[in-house]
Amino acid sequence: MAARIRETSGDDLEENHEINVTPFIDVILVLLIIFMVAAPLATVDVNVDLPGSTATPAPRPETPLFLTVKSDLTLAIGNDSVPRAAFASVLDSRAKGDKQTRIFLRADTKVGYGDLMEVMNLLRAAGYLKVALVGLETTSGGFARPEAMPGTSATGANPEPAPGGGSAP
Repeated sequence: MAARIRETSGDDLEENHEINVTPFIDVILVLLIIFMVAAPLATVDVNVDLPGSTATPAPRPETPLFLTVKSDLTLAIGNDSVPRAAFASVLDSRAKGDKQTRIFLRADTKVGYGDLMEVMNLLRAAGYLKVALVGLETTSGGFARPEAMPGTSATGANPEPAPGGGSAP
């Protein structure tokens, strides 16, 4: 940064046309660090091999509650493994007692249909009837991303209408 020695003895100060960007860069770097630390905390880290689906994705809530059935048939709510004996009490505490909370059910491709129905029966016994099945959305380009299948209920009867007017299979 250059400075000039004042040669005149007047009271008028000369205008400085330089912008000090150091505070701006400091703020941007602090925000970058905050986002780098916070972003991994907002994801679910339970590895599961999801099957594909071509259903229209449903809108995702702000704080989804994921129930994962791993390939060894263990259950996880969010990132935490849960024993089946304490399943209902842990689910109630995570859903804050709201039985209308939609549970996003994810299952590994190796999990059998009977085992998946057993987990859905556990959900129904705990009083949670709003269940969305999560799978990988398959597109024409071969790209797959996790999405929830709309209109699935825990009992399999009376599915909610799918977005766009029709009813889900």
